[in-house]
Amino acid sequence: MRSAQKTKFFFCYFFVWIVCATSQSVYAEFRSVALAKTILYEAPSITTKRVYLVGEGYPLEIIVNLGDWVKIRDPYGILSWAESKNLQSKRTVIVKVDKANIYKEPESKSALLATIEKDVVIELLDPLITNGWIKVRYQIDLDGYIQTSQVWGI
Repeated sequence: MRSAQKTKFFFCYFFVWIVCATSQSVYAEFRSVALAKTILYEAPSITTKRVYLVGEGYPLEIIVNLGDWVKIRDPYGILSWAESKNLQSKRTVIVKVDKANIYKEPESKSALLATIEKDVVIELLDPLITNGWIKVRYQIDLDGYIQTSQVWGI
């Protein structure tokens, strides 16, 4: 009877661990920088070391939200802190490959609208992934689809 309880406990613990691990990646929260320039800090205080300076629209993943401060991860996996007031809910993604293509429709046989260089930030119009594609806006008026494997922030 005791080993049955241990086995049940193990499977319950394992199930909870799996749910927590997968929910973190499935329900990742992203925001973008709202100001022309925002400082990222080593800790949640303006008196700590300044780590980076990022520009408007730069996508960041929210790891911990403390109200006035958020712990964030940037596209390169670096963790730092930002003041919440400097971020917005408008979604953006950043190109993570040398060259990424935007197509008119969510398929590579569709008309090619643009080729974008690495580290260019583009607006995310719809976070819904359709067969590995997302809808984005490049510059002011170029709406199309890009493969999710070519960007970070989704």
